Amino acid sequence: MGTLLGLFISLGKQSSKAWLRIPSAIYVELFRGTPMLVQILLIHFAVIPSIWEVFFPGQSSPEAIYSGMIALSLNAAAYIAEIFRAGIQSIDPGQMEAARSLGMTKGMAMRLIVIPQAFTRMLPALGNEFISLLKDSSLTAVIATPELNYAAMSVAKSTLERYPPYLTEAAVYLVLTLFLSRIVVRGLEKKYSTK
Repeated sequence: MGTLLGLFISLGKQSSKAWLRIPSAIYVELFRGTPMLVQILLIHFAVIPSIWEVFFPGQSSPEAIYSGMIALSLNAAAYIAEIFRAGIQSIDPGQMEAARSLGMTKGMAMRLIVIPQAFTRMLPALGNEFISLLKDSSLTAVIATPELNYAAMSVAKSTLERYPPYLTEAAVYLVLTLFLSRIVVRGLEKKYSTK
């Protein structure tokens, strides 16, 4: 969800139309300029309940896991938008001009020529963002989202043991991030790298 939203925000930020460019720039600055923990708390305790009350009056708000997913996705979209922007701007403008001279619309040229080339240049940064997002998911424990950090805190609290649960949590995060960085990201880089 964050990747797709990030792509659209990136395109909006590069648009010549102010009604697209300005809100996209504000979105990026807002989410990159505030702490993710504050965003998670604000979305879970203020935004989601307010929206929920309008559409489903009298019913309890959805579970914390949904608030956590929304907060992480919205935050990631701001960073991914900048990755997409940098990737797109790294492509030679002559590529767009050549595509347009062949009769492609700007949208077709972006979709078929520019974005596929930019994607290969963006892979390392996107991989880093996904790894950061995985680690940042531990912040959702503050809203009682049943994730790894929340589980470690629960075990530590019930057993009064501090080291084993948190060392296990750290080991699991390490294995997951190594898997993502070594296998997934490097595999994609090899697959999509230009020869």
